[in-house]
Amino acid sequence: MHLWERSLAISATTLLLVGAAVVPALADEVEQVVNGGFDSGTDPFWSTSGMPIALSDGQACVDVPGGTANRWDAAIGQNDIDLVAGETYRFAFDASGDAGHVVRAVTGLAVSPYDTYFEQSPALGGLQHYEYTFTASTSTAQGQVAFQVGGSAEPWHFCVDNVSLVGGVPPEVYVPDTGPRVRVNQVAYLPAGPKGATLVTEATSALPWHLSDDNGKVVASGRSVPRGVDASSGQNVHSIDFSRFTKPGSGYTLTADGETSRPFDIGAAAYDRLRADSLKFFYTQRSGIAIDDALRPGYGRPAGHVDVAPNQGDGDVPCQPGVCDYRLDVRGGWYDAGDHGKYVVNGGISVWGLLSEYEQSRGVRKVSLNIPESGDRIPDILDEARWELDFLLEMQAPDGMVHHKIHDQAWTGLPLLPSADPQPRELHPVSTAATLNLAATAAQAARIYSRYDPAFAKRALAAATKAYTAAKTHPIALAPESDGVGGGAYNDTKVTDDFYWAAAELYLTTGEKRYATDVITSPEHTADSFGPAAFDWAATAAPAKMDLALLPNKLPGLNGVKAQVVAGADKYLAVQRAHPYGVAYAPANNVWDWGSNSIIANNLVVLTAAHQLTGRAKYRDGVLTGLDYLLGRNALNRSYVTGYGEVSAQNEHSRWYAAQLDPALPHPPAGSLAGGPNSSIQDPLAQEKLKGCVGQFCYIDDIQSWSTNELAINWNAALARLTGYVAEIH
Repeated sequence: MHLWERSLAISATTLLLVGAAVVPALADEVEQVVNGGFDSGTDPFWSTSGMPIALSDGQACVDVPGGTANRWDAAIGQNDIDLVAGETYRFAFDASGDAGHVVRAVTGLAVSPYDTYFEQSPALGGLQHYEYTFTASTSTAQGQVAFQVGGSAEPWHFCVDNVSLVGGVPPEVYVPDTGPRVRVNQVAYLPAGPKGATLVTEATSALPWHLSDDNGKVVASGRSVPRGVDASSGQNVHSIDFSRFTKPGSGYTLTADGETSRPFDIGAAAYDRLRADSLKFFYTQRSGIAIDDALRPGYGRPAGHVDVAPNQGDGDVPCQPGVCDYRLDVRGGWYDAGDHGKYVVNGGISVWGLLSEYEQSRGVRKVSLNIPESGDRIPDILDEARWELDFLLEMQAPDGMVHHKIHDQAWTGLPLLPSADPQPRELHPVSTAATLNLAATAAQAARIYSRYDPAFAKRALAAATKAYTAAKTHPIALAPESDGVGGGAYNDTKVTDDFYWAAAELYLTTGEKRYATDVITSPEHTADSFGPAAFDWAATAAPAKMDLALLPNKLPGLNGVKAQVVAGADKYLAVQRAHPYGVAYAPANNVWDWGSNSIIANNLVVLTAAHQLTGRAKYRDGVLTGLDYLLGRNALNRSYVTGYGEVSAQNEHSRWYAAQLDPALPHPPAGSLAGGPNSSIQDPLAQEKLKGCVGQFCYIDDIQSWSTNELAINWNAALARLTGYVAEIH
């Protein structure tokens, strides 16, 4: 789920202060908690059954029972808390607990649907003071302050004191830590590739710079090029070019205007690792299978949605009321993003990304992803894509149309392992877009898997043909924008591009004239498919044109298609060259889109196609320069790929990579791509922290910021395609 998530009304968190003094109350501050110091006994605090509150040295203490499954199965709290939307509150308490245990401190709704407005999960030890501020997103007289302590296999001891929720406090001012003003690719530059950096400075004339090795020795120097004010960040910047230096090594730094960059390598090895890691991401997104901790240490978990309680499972899923009279077995597939939903249109473009990497990057066929299927005679990338392809085939209705999505009946909170999800699951209506996504990707799969599994290839082609025929003969069915409860809507009002994509893939696989005719007569065939965003799940004409241009075929007028791809690449290259941060993306009015990092990556994929078609180095250099932005050469001085670069995204929005909320859970795996700056900042946390943000600054690395910091399968598919390309050319 991303792009249209209807999240819980979670508001903003701020800096955790441990051992800090309580801020003196202002005149207009109002305490909401009654008897928070437990000076008058324990009332009106409550605790869950079987866990009575006892006073010890003035603190409220409980013996937490072992064997509970969820944090909320054991809790202490106080109800009837008044909250006012837009008001800023300071939530403070002293707490202690057996070492290694965690308390989930929550302000939320005391009655159904028990929405969470604020939460933090500090790890406990000796008695410490904790303090946060947040802004309420909802007004209610039925609020609650609670300390959730369940979810432990063994019993433990917890104490709390001086519980306070004060309204009327000044809101915290969020200022991102952007580190040194010299911004570089924090991972690696290729020895023979372009090497650019961006300097943030007030200076308007050229400044000297020098490059140092890991011993501090100056190995190159030069002068910066002033670029003026960058519209995407509002910063006055200079460009630095040190491409002439080609010696491989690690620990290089760049110094200019009294600032020294974060370290980086010159070499290719990081891109081999990143190609594998970006693809390994998909295994831990799998539904319907236990994730083996031996294969992914720290990421092992039970299988999700396999009809084992509390899951209601994906083995026999009904439609939403009134939608259909049958049930489907739709186990398997990848969880789309940070929730437990599975969506055909986003699965389709993601599968296309992996299958296209297989077709265009021959070296990936030997890359081990360390998945359960590794060691069979099929390349790992195809084994992984097959996990999603089987799910897509399962979503086909008896009449050939394809259901748009399957997910929970209602939104779930964070954190929540897939295996612990108690919500009923539902199939949503069929859609023309989903049907054509299956037609396109199943046709692509038919030509690729024929050498490895002819029976599956035959099945895939039959499903593709049936889906394409159904889409052409059934009335157009659009996924409604209003269908966004429990999962993203993924609504799309334009499907001519999906028809074009499906026809192109069927033609490339079969060579049949009828599909060639549909390709040539489509209005998409001569239209400009390369706008500010080249492609995504809702815009699929560009993938069709790239496959037509890159794969052997006899389509009449094929040179015209190739010319369109190259012209599109030239547009992105021109945008990139004009951008002081080297970004091949310039949205209208500087309004950055949801998932902007994915858009940037997809635009760079077009450059890879142009390089393959022409052999011109300018397109290769454009790809490498574009990757610099994703890996740290940006206004926030942060790599958007987890685990790559000195400072990288760590807290992407996810229900199971949720270390920020529960230290017992992991951060996202290395190689996960964060969504990136989003000017519309739809989530409450971003709306508080980032109000008035400019372009690149509309991002925060916080798990609650689902509009700027989610992860998703289609975003990682783009990253894998790019890094696979780099791994092939170095």
